[in-house]
Amino acid sequence: MRSALHLLRFLHLGRFLLVAAGLTACAGIPDGLEGRYVNPVMDTDFADPAVLRTPDGWFYAYATQSTSGDRLLNIQVARSVDLVRWEHLGDALPDKPAWARTKQNFWAPHVTASDERYFMYYSAEPDESTGKCLAVAVSSAPQGPFVDSGSPLMCGEGFEHIDPMAFDDPKTGMPLLYWGSGFRPIRVQPLAPDRLGFLPGSTPQDVAVPDERKPYRSLVEAPWVVFRDGTYFLFYSGDRCCGWEANYAIMVARSDSAFGPFDAPDEVMVERNWAWFAPGHNAVVTDDAGVDWILYHAIDATRPRLDDLVHGRVSRRVLLLDRLLYRDGWPRVEGGGPSARPQPVPLLGP
Repeated sequence: MRSALHLLRFLHLGRFLLVAAGLTACAGIPDGLEGRYVNPVMDTDFADPAVLRTPDGWFYAYATQSTSGDRLLNIQVARSVDLVRWEHLGDALPDKPAWARTKQNFWAPHVTASDERYFMYYSAEPDESTGKCLAVAVSSAPQGPFVDSGSPLMCGEGFEHIDPMAFDDPKTGMPLLYWGSGFRPIRVQPLAPDRLGFLPGSTPQDVAVPDERKPYRSLVEAPWVVFRDGTYFLFYSGDRCCGWEANYAIMVARSDSAFGPFDAPDEVMVERNWAWFAPGHNAVVTDDAGVDWILYHAIDATRPRLDDLVHGRVSRRVLLLDRLLYRDGWPRVEGGGPSARPQPVPLLGP
């Protein structure tokens, strides 16, 4: 306990010095810095973010279960017009599915739109098991409320069926679902035309495989696929996401097919620095100038919670934003990331 309090005082002093230097990580656009922002863009626990832009210009972000005051939110949802200033809207899945009434742990949602409906893919635990299941819920509005389809898509013995990401293949028009973790491969499988289940007769196909010989790849998860200039880019995260021993980072691989094989460089795209640790589980969106931006969670290395220090854990993962640059055929985070100093805002709106 004494060592934890000494660490807390040390970090608070470091935080004070950063504030004095104008480098502190505060949410949104700081005073006197119009046209620039500083991470985090949402300074609340908002893990495993997925982002969707709707036709009216709003961005909606969805995140893993967390608490707001004394209320437990199954699936968090927030919205923004500029990717920098976010309004938290509450719970996108206020009613638990009938097959998971007694369990908690609603993880890593992803939302896609089709035919004026919104489909949210997520993972949860059925009442009769400790393994995770992939599930889908539907809403007529991006903020919800979403209503579960009535039964899970696929269940497992552990946490191998998590982190779903729905993606419509621009070459074929086929709706696909990527997912994966639990020290098993990231997989992809076609969805049925109604998007409420997998295409009959289809089977999962591996697209990224764990590799203990490479940094951050003993576990791979959190897929996000982008199609740009004829190439499919698979962003994914690896290793331990949480806690004092977190060892998490973002990698990227590429292919000429949505089903792979995906070729990956040896280097890591985003990893910890002096300001942030355990960065990962990203989404990618494009601004009105055609520039890609990566949103992801990370733990603030300069401001742990006292409760985390006392109990020897770190749990608060906030939302970061950084610009992506494409060089030599590969996406890179501008400046190496995660950024902690003022950055130009995305170009959005009139």
